[in-house]
Amino acid sequence: MQTNSAAVENFAQHNEERRSSAFQREVTHYLERHPATQYIDILLNDLNGSFRGKRIPISGLKKIEKGCYFPASVFAMDILGNVVEEAGLGQELGEPDRVCIPVPGTLTPSAADPEHIGQVLLTMLDEDGTPFDVEPRNVLNRIWQALRQRGLFPVVAVELEFYLIDRQRDAEGYLQPPCSPGTQERNVQSQVYSLDNLNHFAGVLNDIDMLAQMQGLPADGAVAEASPGQFEVNLNHTDNVLQACDHALALKRLVRQVAENHHMHATFMAKPYEDYAGSGMHVHISMVDNAGNNLFAEADGADSALLKRALAGMITLMPASMALLAPNVNAFRRFQPGMYVPVQASWGHNNRTVALRIPCSDVDNHRVEYRVAGADANPYLVVAAILAGILYGLDTELPLPEPVTGNGLEQEGVPFPIRQSDALYEFEHQHELTQYLGERFSRVYHACKMDELMQFERLVTETEIDWMLKNA
Repeated sequence: MQTNSAAVENFAQHNEERRSSAFQREVTHYLERHPATQYIDILLNDLNGSFRGKRIPISGLKKIEKGCYFPASVFAMDILGNVVEEAGLGQELGEPDRVCIPVPGTLTPSAADPEHIGQVLLTMLDEDGTPFDVEPRNVLNRIWQALRQRGLFPVVAVELEFYLIDRQRDAEGYLQPPCSPGTQERNVQSQVYSLDNLNHFAGVLNDIDMLAQMQGLPADGAVAEASPGQFEVNLNHTDNVLQACDHALALKRLVRQVAENHHMHATFMAKPYEDYAGSGMHVHISMVDNAGNNLFAEADGADSALLKRALAGMITLMPASMALLAPNVNAFRRFQPGMYVPVQASWGHNNRTVALRIPCSDVDNHRVEYRVAGADANPYLVVAAILAGILYGLDTELPLPEPVTGNGLEQEGVPFPIRQSDALYEFEHQHELTQYLGERFSRVYHACKMDELMQFERLVTETEIDWMLKNA
């Protein structure tokens, strides 16, 4: 009779063999379609949603099927790529490596050179072979599985705004919109949903669409936003929550690479311009049962009791979630009046001035649009915060504020922090959120973001010198 440990070991070995065989088939199929491939980028997503990894020769691709090694401290880096020792994953532990394995279905051509370079996403395992609990992808997966175990299946879609930026700064050293490739005139104004703006930058946008299809990303076209050089790309909804976020991060990488190919920069920075709108990440979410029935709507299309509890939970946890939704100082500059950005935790129907919008739809598509996160946020952590809020609402009897009608930007509601220091305080002290995210992840994330904030606050800016040098 097998002991429990022996049974677990045999099960793990069987899973590894099955995964290895599946990856071998994926590699074989990929090389049949892309025989000129010379290199593969093997990629991890860190706390900030930045890609870390290596470029390996194609001969090494099949070798990573059983895993390759990266330091655990990859998930204790600040935005500049420096390891934050206070997070406890670096020198304190001896800078240990952990095994990383390929994520099935993520082997695709790279937008940098699709003929010769491929890319594959990795995920990290801990010493005991379980998912490394500080990796944002694994944080999301834990919360997602908790919902699935209750027979609740979230369906999500991610929308991303970004700016195309000229490589050259203006005469005063500031960022500026790019010149139109067609007219060579600088794009200094824009109109939301303008087809002319799409035509002016058709070369870039068409390449984004073409390469997204090549990578299997379900991108649903581009929309011109209201600021010069700003666009939005939407991803189609899916019930695979991890894949939705995999796709969002892959799309961000693709957009940057395509822009570079067209001699521009693309940025998902939340507020690159003082006077123009910021860039957001809107997440649409609904909930279905095993049969695909929408649990957020009654048969007549009214909001269900489950939806109301989910809304109450998301609103209650939103103040602490701000540390994830706005992960840096610049992200909080987006929360300004007049920019269609919510400044408090609120909800309403068909209303773009609230944090949680219930769009117009039929019964099958009844959903919430979560409108708070910046485009610079890590999608895994944004969706993790949303699902944690839903779980909390289902687990706890909470009051739901009345829906907002009219201009929610001018009405009272549940306040949330609009400074990073306040957001990190809420994150540290509101254990209702961190109980879902996990203790170690929450501690590491807080340490990294506090260190980043302290570094930023030590800087002396040109504006300070201009204001204070002769007046202080």
